[in-house]
Amino acid sequence: MNMEARVGVVVEGGQRALSSAHGGGVDRKFLQQHQQQHSREKNSPNHQSQIGTVQQLLAGGIAGAFSKSCTAPLARLTILFQVQGMRSDVAALSKASIWHEASRIINEEGFRAFWKGNLVTIAHRLPYSSVNFYAYERYKNLLHSIIGENRRGTTSANLCVHFVSGGLAGITAASSTYPLDLVRTRLAVQTNATYYRGIWHAFHTICRDEGFMGLYKGLGATLLGVGPSIAISFSVYETLRSFWQSQRPNDSTVMISLACGSLSGIASSTATFPLDLVRRRMQLEGAGGRARVYNTGLFGTFGHIIRNEGLRGLYRGIMPEYYKVVPGVGIVFMTYETLKTLLSQAPGSF
Repeated sequence: MNMEARVGVVVEGGQRALSSAHGGGVDRKFLQQHQQQHSREKNSPNHQSQIGTVQQLLAGGIAGAFSKSCTAPLARLTILFQVQGMRSDVAALSKASIWHEASRIINEEGFRAFWKGNLVTIAHRLPYSSVNFYAYERYKNLLHSIIGENRRGTTSANLCVHFVSGGLAGITAASSTYPLDLVRTRLAVQTNATYYRGIWHAFHTICRDEGFMGLYKGLGATLLGVGPSIAISFSVYETLRSFWQSQRPNDSTVMISLACGSLSGIASSTATFPLDLVRRRMQLEGAGGRARVYNTGLFGTFGHIIRNEGLRGLYRGIMPEYYKVVPGVGIVFMTYETLKTLLSQAPGSF
């Protein structure tokens, strides 16, 4: 959910609301929207050949990885704020600010530290997109076979299939790639002390110290957020886009998609951010041999945070999360469009 569980298909049938993770983001919304636009123009003399499934995955994966690399400093700030409540010193919480934390990182860890854990994010991207894309197609075909030919063409049936398939694909992709997300969190929160020396060392250490299931701490919060994330992003995006096009039909579809997608991403992040924060904290339970802070499960963790930090505690780190939505969406969209053009002109096909 960043949320990587904001799942979707790289292009067809989706939207980034359908980008967790963790993500994250709404980038695939625009990829799908403009793939549809290109499909409607396929008989135009200026139309370029469409790219295939493997090329879509490649372009979407690279675009997502590049976008996440560009917004990695904000992503790391978000994570650091989210887990601050696990510290015992209340004074540190009251002094927390984006500028203060960014200055601390530069002074104590160096400028490159803004990208701690980003390599894992990139490694997570392609398998997540691939599993998501494949699972979506499989679930969609299964649901179509269940509802039958008679209702397949109706708008309500298609919307239901799209929504349910996206949710199930998101759950599948998030579950299968979750260990990478957990390792990314643990690497990102390391400041002065280094307990995990890299990706493989982190995997080995976690399995040794916490068992194999230690790689899946916080998975419940991720899966719980899939449905709300899809519903909110999809409904906000479609409502805004329909209203905009009805009021200003001549505006650029690119501008409409970017604006509506950014707003839907902000709405989705706002609604599901508490789940993302709880996920991050549960991912750090017992890390580095530390004592457990929360021993009461998902809902008990919510209660513990509210009692000790108030409702505001559930939204620590929301501002850097907001700040990365618009550039993240813009970067992934422009990168995807550029790669799609280059791949469509490349000799041969995948």
